Amino acid sequence: RYMASGQDTIVLAGAEYGSGSSRDWAAKGPMLLGVKAVIAKSFERIHRSNLVGMGIIPLCFKSGEDADTLGLTGQERYTIDIPSKISDIRPGQDVTVTTDNGKSFTCTVRFDTEVEIAYFNHGGILPYVIRNLIK
Repeated sequence: RYMASGQDTIVLAGAEYGSGSSRDWAAKGPMLLGVKAVIAKSFERIHRSNLVGMGIIPLCFKSGEDADTLGLTGQERYTIDIPSKISDIRPGQDVTVTTDNGKSFTCTVRFDTEVEIAYFNHGGILPYVIRNLIK
C-alpha cells in the first residue's frame, strides 16, 4: 500500500536487529516492501551489511535511546537528514532524524566503509556490480 502510494517506509527496531533471521530474505524482504531505512538499537553484523547491499540505510539510535525512550510509535512520518551529495556522507557519521510531530533525535549512519557508501549510491550491490560490468 505504501509503495503504491509512493511513500517510503522505515522500520523501527530493537537490539541485534536481524539476529536469527534467514540472511537471504531478511534484507530482500524489506527491500521488496519498499523499506528505505532501518533505525535500530544495534544490528546483527551480517544483516546490517545485507541491508546496505539491498540499498537500505541502517541507522543506530544513540546509546541509551530507542523508540520507547524517545516516545516513537512508528506511526510518525520521518525525515532523515542524510546529505544529498554522496561525497558528503562519511562512514559512521551522525544524522538528525525528525518526525512530523516535532520530535528530533540523532542517529549514527551504519555505513561502515566507503564501499558500502558506493553500494548505497547505486541502490544496492547488484546495481553497483551491473553498472561496473557495463563500463
